Amino acid sequence: MKASKSLNGFIDLRSDTVTLPTEEMLEAIKNAELGDDVFGEDPTVNRLEEMAAKKMGKEAALLVPSGTMADLVSVTSNTKRGDSAILEADSHIYWYEVGGISAIAGVMPLPVRGKMGVMDPRDIEAAIRPRDVHSAETTLVCIENTHNRAGGTIVTPAQIEAISKVAKEHSLRLYMDGSRIFNASVAMRVDVKEFTKHVDNLMFCLSKGLSCPIGSIVVGSEDFIKKARKVRKILGGGMRQAGIIAAPGIIALEKMIDRLEDDHRNARLLAEGLAKIEGVNINLEAVQTNIVMLDVGVLGVGSEAFINELRKRGVLALSLGETRVRMVTHRGIEREDIEKALTIVENMVKEVKSRKR
Repeated sequence: MKASKSLNGFIDLRSDTVTLPTEEMLEAIKNAELGDDVFGEDPTVNRLEEMAAKKMGKEAALLVPSGTMADLVSVTSNTKRGDSAILEADSHIYWYEVGGISAIAGVMPLPVRGKMGVMDPRDIEAAIRPRDVHSAETTLVCIENTHNRAGGTIVTPAQIEAISKVAKEHSLRLYMDGSRIFNASVAMRVDVKEFTKHVDNLMFCLSKGLSCPIGSIVVGSEDFIKKARKVRKILGGGMRQAGIIAAPGIIALEKMIDRLEDDHRNARLLAEGLAKIEGVNINLEAVQTNIVMLDVGVLGVGSEAFINELRKRGVLALSLGETRVRMVTHRGIEREDIEKALTIVENMVKEVKSRKR
């Protein structure tokens, strides 16, 4: 099974979740040493969790099936029912996780509008609910790194430290949805521990740019992970011979992080090419990692119509709003694919404009 840019021949820029495992990962799955993970007896899972905790500078880690479960497990483990949690207004937890923190964790979200995905510490402080009989007590702050809807933007270590200071002053826990945290680390050329040292706990995905077929990791203190393990079980995430999931994760942490720089380089090439096409608006400042957001409103077409036209020409993208389109680079997308996609978009835009004359 080869890493592929395509679904039936398409240049697939919808997400870095479409990556396929490497041949080495598939071999590792086949040869993984297995045991019952619910009993703590899967040696491959144990090794991955130990590696993840060490890499993040935390005491312990927990393998879960998905990023959404990782966030839900973490929010639940950081709070009690009836609490409130501050998060960025465009965060993944708030937009794309089916309201799980409310429906299952029993936590009320307090959305705060950030700038390019980063909340101002003063706005966080202002959003904290008072500890009185009338209020849902605020106990948690959630940040997202990199920030999906903002365009893969980075919450820098300095910004995290400033947010952490406010959280500590008010006895709040700080959690990071670090789904693409290695993209941030590679882009800034700093050790990932610089991002994690000011948060109480976090998660990161194996199944996006790191090319694993499944899995995310929750990381934190031993006490936090002990609680998270029980919450995972409640949610049906207790797995048996889960070493088949963990085996490619080990390879991901050993070999797949540095290559994220290729994705960032291709995203920059894509963004700069799109910015030259009249009728496509790009905020180049926001293109910091592997996500490119474009606005097609000036063309007089909606994002759904735009991506449907693209699909007819062999390029896949996602709608993220009435006129916003997302494109994501990943392993399997090469420079020539970007150049081909840019030619397709340019020609398509010309056709759209000519039809409107």
